[in-house]
Amino acid sequence: MSFQEATSHFYEDLSVGMRETYLKTVLDSDVIGFAQISGDHNPIHLSEHFAARTRFGGRIAHGLYTASLISAVLGMRLPGPGAVYLSQTLKFRAPVRIGDVIAVSVEVAELIEKGSRARLTCEARVDNTLVLDGEAMVMVPRRADQPGF
Repeated sequence: MSFQEATSHFYEDLSVGMRETYLKTVLDSDVIGFAQISGDHNPIHLSEHFAARTRFGGRIAHGLYTASLISAVLGMRLPGPGAVYLSQTLKFRAPVRIGDVIAVSVEVAELIEKGSRARLTCEARVDNTLVLDGEAMVMVPRRADQPGF
């Protein structure tokens, strides 16, 4: 997803049930880069030798790497640029492996007039397996708050 693919929704444009999905293939370079950025160098993510001896049988992506893809949807597509993250709950359900294609979906569950807030359900799937779910609360810009509208 690039900035050119951004879709911006004002609070007034949103409705319950609106949904966006983002597909991302997990690359080795993503996992290494996330370890560098986050400082989480747990060998279960970086060492095939170490990870092979775990219950997962091989390297897995950081859970928060998968969760960060929710941020990509919220910030770039639904609601999009201008949205401000307020909170996020997460439940990690299954491991994500290098080479997996993650489908991250965000759906508007509730709109709250006071403060222009939206509650969104979030999930990530690999094939038909739910790997992560939770809820996000975001503040969404109103059309009247934007110069020129």
